[in-house]
Amino acid sequence: MLRNIPYYANNPAAAAAAVAAAAINVPVSAATAAAAAGATTAPHHPPPPPPPGVIPPGATAAQGNNGVPPQLRTRAGIPVHEPLGNPVAAAAAVAAAAALSGTPPPPDAAHIIRSPLLEEFRSNKNKKYELKDIVDHVVEFSGDQHGSRFIQQKLETANSDDKQLVFDEILPNCLQLMTDVFGNYVIQKLFEHGSQAQKTVLAKQMEGHILSLSLQMYGCRVVQKALEHVLTDQQATMIRELDGSVLKCVKDQNGNHVVQKAIERVPAQHIQFIIDTFHGQVYHLATHPYGCRVIQRMFEHCPEEQTERLLEELHRCTSQLVQDQYGNYVVQHILEHGKDEDKQLIIGKIRGHVLQLSKHKFASNVVEKCVAYGNADDRRALIEEVLQTRPDGSYPLLTLMKDQYANYVLQKMLDVVDDGEQRDLLVSKIRMYLHSVRKYTYGKHLTQSMYHDLFLYRCLWTIMMMYVY
Repeated sequence: MLRNIPYYANNPAAAAAAVAAAAINVPVSAATAAAAAGATTAPHHPPPPPPPGVIPPGATAAQGNNGVPPQLRTRAGIPVHEPLGNPVAAAAAVAAAAALSGTPPPPDAAHIIRSPLLEEFRSNKNKKYELKDIVDHVVEFSGDQHGSRFIQQKLETANSDDKQLVFDEILPNCLQLMTDVFGNYVIQKLFEHGSQAQKTVLAKQMEGHILSLSLQMYGCRVVQKALEHVLTDQQATMIRELDGSVLKCVKDQNGNHVVQKAIERVPAQHIQFIIDTFHGQVYHLATHPYGCRVIQRMFEHCPEEQTERLLEELHRCTSQLVQDQYGNYVVQHILEHGKDEDKQLIIGKIRGHVLQLSKHKFASNVVEKCVAYGNADDRRALIEEVLQTRPDGSYPLLTLMKDQYANYVLQKMLDVVDDGEQRDLLVSKIRMYLHSVRKYTYGKHLTQSMYHDLFLYRCLWTIMMMYVY
């Protein structure tokens, strides 16, 4: 079985000989010795094909590529640079391709065969390794959990020569490592700590693959890191590859993070095509689990001239958004970070419906934000609305105290009310109903809050009296 054959780093001939030896039960040491000595004696049985990515002895690179499975040649739309620097990277590529296609990986690809150096590194915790100690094994170490962490730590303090050593070995297989569970972190570290020239070359390798990387679990992290560290011209080139697929990325669990990062880090003029895609889509995106995050980043980072029309679109559907499980977060974001006139428009939609919306699971969060971030007049009007007796003789305040969601709105009103007279009225009315809400689970929250409030008042009064007397 291939899984029992040790890995021979950077020696495809030895690896192929080991495969052949396993097929005819020849000791591996004898087979590898023959390969190293240039022996030409053929075994009694034809050897099986070499592991993926390994070129058979005597074959040219072109001939070797003919034997590489199709899933190795492209992965998530990313062409593989064949032959890979070592069989470990090849096995990782096969496993990743299988994961992307939803089929189980071949058993030999699932079992990573480590080189003796990596095995020693993993088992010998006392020996102090440096980057120069893993020359010709950087790709293999990058694809290993412990090896990847070692390289990451060393890159943070490495000198330029050591960084170049890592960079030179990584470059031929950088696209594969970008989508690797451990390798992606090494690429990210190179974007953080590499020279500007190295960052430029790495990003150049990504050109033509930005969309496929953005939609991949680990590749999307590398794209985000690249957008943080490359120069503006390259940022623009990279992000432009998403043109025509913006909505696809926004709705994707990985791609949405790339669009958010582009909005945060790329100059506004280079992401105008992203903003243009959002026109007529605000409600649809704001009510999407990933789209709502992107819309919030846009309102947070983009200049007014880019978001003005989109804000108008949002205001036309505020009443629906406040009751949506995702849309309510977008409205809350405007209340926290938006301009006063936009806050006023939202609060205007809430006024007159405080009781109804406070009892709603999602809208109650928006009412809380209206109370917290509205101006003094808005706050006074919202609180006054729950203090009034309704035409049917019911008491909104009592309903709020009993409700599982509305009681939090009332607590927020108690926290932020700044009108002394209104505060006294609110506290006195709550006290009137305390006895009738203690039996309710949610009424207890308010009761505890009230007692805590009264305790603070007593403490402050005691301290004041100490200074007076």
